[in-house]
Amino acid sequence: MQILIAGESWVTHSTHIKGFDTFTTCSYEEGVGWLKGALERSGHAVQHMPNHLVSRDFPGTIDELRAYQLVILSDCGSNNLLLHPDTFVHSQATPNRLTAIGDYVQHGGALLMIGGYMSFQGIDGKARYRGTAVEMVLPAILQSSDDRVELPEGQRPQVVAPDHPILQGIIGEWPHFLGYNRFVARDGAEVLVRMGDDPFLAVTHVGRGRSAAFASDCGPHWGPPEYLGWAYHDRFWAQLVAWLTQGS
Repeated sequence: MQILIAGESWVTHSTHIKGFDTFTTCSYEEGVGWLKGALERSGHAVQHMPNHLVSRDFPGTIDELRAYQLVILSDCGSNNLLLHPDTFVHSQATPNRLTAIGDYVQHGGALLMIGGYMSFQGIDGKARYRGTAVEMVLPAILQSSDDRVELPEGQRPQVVAPDHPILQGIIGEWPHFLGYNRFVARDGAEVLVRMGDDPFLAVTHVGRGRSAAFASDCGPHWGPPEYLGWAYHDRFWAQLVAWLTQGS
C-alpha cells in the first residue's frame, strides 16, 4: 500500500535575550515518526512530504494522486496546497489541489485528516479548510473560527462503536489526550469515538472513496507519551488504514 503523509513538520526561530545582548537560533523538527513507523510496521510504503515541500511537490491532479491508495493531511494548512510557488511568486495559474483531493476521494481514493494546530480550521482559523473541496469529502463540518479544544488536564476519549472493524480487538480505556479540533459529524458519517459530546474519530463513504477525521494529534503535544506508547497504537492505525483503503 502506497501512503502519502503531507505536513507534520515545522521550523522554530528563537530569539535569546541576555540583558543587552541577543542571538537567534533555528531548528527543524518533524512529528511524523510515530505514525510513519506504525504504518511501515504494518507493511505499508510511506512517503512523508514535510510542510516546506508541500506547496511545490504535492500532486496537482487526480491522476498523480492515484499513485497513492491513501492521502493523509496532518498539521498541513490549506495554503500549503493552494499556493504553488508558480502561482504565489510568478502569478501563473496552477491546479487547485484541494479540488484534486476532493475528486480523488469521490473517484475511489482515501483521505485521512489528523488534528493539530494547522488541521481542520486550526489555530486562529488559519488552517482554513472550511468551505473547501477537502471539507466536502470529510466526515466533518468545520467551525468558522479557531476550533481547538485545549485539555491540559488530559481527557480520555470514549468508544461508542466498539464492533466497528477499525476498533476490533482494542480493549479497555484509551489513553488521555491534551487537546483536539472540534467539528460536527456530517450527515451519513459514523462517529466511532467521542471526546465528551464531540466526535473524536469519524468516518464516511464519499462517492466511491472513503475518508476519516481523527480530531487529535498523531504526536506531541496533544498526543502525550501514554498515547504514543499505547499497547494498541500500531493496531489502531493499521486497522484505520485497512478500512479506508478497503477495495483499493
